[in-house]
Amino acid sequence: MKRLPFIATALATLLTVSVYAADAIDLEGVKCIMNPKAAAKSAKFVDFKGGKVFFCCDNCPKGFAKKIEAGDKVVAAKGNQQLIQTGQAKQGKCPFTGGPLKTELTVDGATIQFCCNNCKGKAEKLAGDEQLVALFGDEAFKKAAFTVGDKKVKE
Repeated sequence: MKRLPFIATALATLLTVSVYAADAIDLEGVKCIMNPKAAAKSAKFVDFKGGKVFFCCDNCPKGFAKKIEAGDKVVAAKGNQQLIQTGQAKQGKCPFTGGPLKTELTVDGATIQFCCNNCKGKAEKLAGDEQLVALFGDEAFKKAAFTVGDKKVKE
């Protein structure tokens, strides 16, 4: 009888750990926003729009903060893109029209959805920073009704 409370506590702990593991952020293949040749690390992050943006070192978050403060649209779009890539941001509408979602495209590891093949084609014709800002910039992020939720980082 004395073991019953211990067993119940152990099972509750195991279930809690399993739930966190299922909701973990997987950083495999995720690159640092400021140094795209380096892998993002779970211990190097800043809070951004209700989620976490990950970096490779202690200097990159400082540079990111300065660029965000200066209104750098490309860096903000990279932050939004990483939130999507890591599954922290969930899309509600098309980033171009605000319409319902029917088709998708993956851009640098982040899957974004569109209301139709015309919008998807428009996105595919864009390149570089123009594509990045059009799909993941703050305007597109708002129009696409992205919501950012909490997830535990997978070590």
